[in-house]
Amino acid sequence: MRAAMSTPQASARTTHAPPGAHVIVGLSGGVDSAVSAYLLKEQGYRVSGLFMVNWTEDEEGYCTAAQDFQDARAVCEELDIPLHRVDFSREYRERVFAQFLADYAAGKTPNPDVLCNREVKFAPFREHALRLGADYIATGHYARIAHAAEGPQLLRAADDNKDQTYFLAAVTRAQLERVLFPVGDLAKPQVRELATRAGLPVHRKKDSTGICFIGEREFREFLSRYLKPDPGPIVDDAGREIGRHQGLMYYTLGQRRGIGVGGTRHGRDAPWYVVGKDAARRALLVSQDPAHPRLMSAALRTGPFNWLAEPPPAGTPLQARIRHRQALQDCRIELEDGGLRVRFAQPQRAVVPGQFCVLYDGPRCLGGGEIAQAGPAAS
Repeated sequence: MRAAMSTPQASARTTHAPPGAHVIVGLSGGVDSAVSAYLLKEQGYRVSGLFMVNWTEDEEGYCTAAQDFQDARAVCEELDIPLHRVDFSREYRERVFAQFLADYAAGKTPNPDVLCNREVKFAPFREHALRLGADYIATGHYARIAHAAEGPQLLRAADDNKDQTYFLAAVTRAQLERVLFPVGDLAKPQVRELATRAGLPVHRKKDSTGICFIGEREFREFLSRYLKPDPGPIVDDAGREIGRHQGLMYYTLGQRRGIGVGGTRHGRDAPWYVVGKDAARRALLVSQDPAHPRLMSAALRTGPFNWLAEPPPAGTPLQARIRHRQALQDCRIELEDGGLRVRFAQPQRAVVPGQFCVLYDGPRCLGGGEIAQAGPAAS
């Protein structure tokens, strides 16, 4: 291992936990988790790595798990820390993938990354690490956490462009106990620089994109292996059938590419957008208006809301995101039957059931809930 660096980033204390505490880092084979392990070791913790296998059915090699494990092992060799490997593929299939398929079959657009954090990374992974003797667990998420007497508080990352609290908002407050996010105070270029200067073998590795079990393959082809195609008409906003689709599950609100409608006799020379689904007729509704009224929502309702802090008083000005990396949107909320009615200061485009609405009060992430309904007033 190379000599320790004396940079401000490397010497900054990640938590108030005592030096020497045992921290098990979820190593993905990527640069963010590798730098997380490096920083923790620099700060005096006893560090181990744990690589999670979440998907094993990949006959055609689309999933990069095998290479990722080799990269994680190379990082541990460089840092001189032990590496554990554990198979959570059964838990992933039962808790994440089954729900993923059920949601698509119901016409939703699910977010498996949110479910994976709640159901795997901060559930069996956390429990397994604690059984191995960890005092804390850590991941490479871009987020910050404050461990206070009243419980952990989830905070947005210093680099708002990389902030991943959206994906963590469904994790329970209890699951965030004894959790560290070492790169949450850093920007991505700083993480790359630390990895390079520390000699970590993944310093140039590209960030992973997409979902492991899909990989780089065509999404429609993958989904058709599990859900039977259900063809129907493609209908424009004048009620005319202008094409045929193979299943509503293959489309999401606001989608522009891959609709399969070219120039039509009645349409302009402009792109088509998915503006809705009529399940009763199995009809895909499309328009050439990118701001079609069906695409715009002034409010939404969520299902059961996962609170990471005490709910604020009614009428408190808050912010929300309805997708990752979206700019924070001003809103106000009302509590309803365990969920929320969220009213936005400005109408939102393509509010998609199955995705999550995540609330913020300044830097604090207050929690999140699955979007159940959207509309002019979500009434």
